[in-house]
Amino acid sequence: MTMQASIAEPLLGWFDQHGRKNLPWQQDRTPYRVWVSEIMLQQTQVSTVIPFYQRFIEAFPTVADLAAAPEDAVLHRWTGLGYYARARNLHRCAQQICAERDGQFPEEIDALIALPGIGRSTAGAILSLAMGGRAPILDGNVKRVLARYHAVEGWPGRSAVSDRLWSYAEQHTPTARVAEYTQAIMDLGATCCTRTRPACSGCPLSGGCKAAQTGQQDAYPGKKPPKVLPIRRRWFSVVTSGCDKVLLQKRSAKGIWGGLWAPPEFSTQADAASWMVRQLDISEGEWYPGAPFQHTFTHFRLEALPLRAELSANHGDALGVKVDAEGLRWFSLVPPPSVGLPAPIVRLLERLGNEIQTKE
Repeated sequence: MTMQASIAEPLLGWFDQHGRKNLPWQQDRTPYRVWVSEIMLQQTQVSTVIPFYQRFIEAFPTVADLAAAPEDAVLHRWTGLGYYARARNLHRCAQQICAERDGQFPEEIDALIALPGIGRSTAGAILSLAMGGRAPILDGNVKRVLARYHAVEGWPGRSAVSDRLWSYAEQHTPTARVAEYTQAIMDLGATCCTRTRPACSGCPLSGGCKAAQTGQQDAYPGKKPPKVLPIRRRWFSVVTSGCDKVLLQKRSAKGIWGGLWAPPEFSTQADAASWMVRQLDISEGEWYPGAPFQHTFTHFRLEALPLRAELSANHGDALGVKVDAEGLRWFSLVPPPSVGLPAPIVRLLERLGNEIQTKE
């Protein structure tokens, strides 16, 4: 029996009995629906993704609908999922597919990878799950299964380790029932070969798994080298008006919060205060420190220090600020604006809205 058969056959047998077959993106399976799900599932758990996916598909049922949608509408549907570059690339990719391919996804791996935001594993998932092609995948769950099965040492983020895992992924992918196999190995990692306390007694691959044989499941895959996250301190000019509005600024397309709306951000308190004086004619005595908040990104920890100001009817000129002035626009606080917002800003606006309702 070949190594390929030794993993594919028992894995498919396990999938027939225990695999997940009722996930939203498994129904009416198309390249578009699989693609959206794969992008959402990057670094995000299935249970978290399901409601976001359902709302997203309801709003944009086809790739043409997504391509035609305003960026703000796309980012609004993504608010809360994080890693917003995924949403921007999703939008760009849909526009490119519609403009250059008449709304049809390419059926070649290299052509898929050439599209914005589609990597090798996502391309493999689209081909195998939606098009019936033979293509390996290597998402987080598959990395864990293969690293344990073959006792591959080292952190998968290192190219040499990743190359070994890709080689095994290619070797094990069968020529028949590829879609079922692809779903099966993802399901095994998600429900059986879990990060902690793997259920090896119910695993169809435990007999050939080197990690299980040696009792070293926790050693694989290797951990990412520890890194102390630097703290980035920023001041936000959080300005509300007497008519229950908040002033937000649309970010440029690049960066952590690219394309999203947030209060104007500054490197120092002096810069934030100076901007309010210059842009909104707010004097020093009219602003005050707001409640600080923190948010952790992949590469740093944000310490946000709001500088609060509440404008009255005496600031009539400031209340007329439009989007064409430094990307600024007034939004209603209650209900919250239906645009793309970073998760910590959503919480900030909810707090401001509650404060206003409490005062009424």
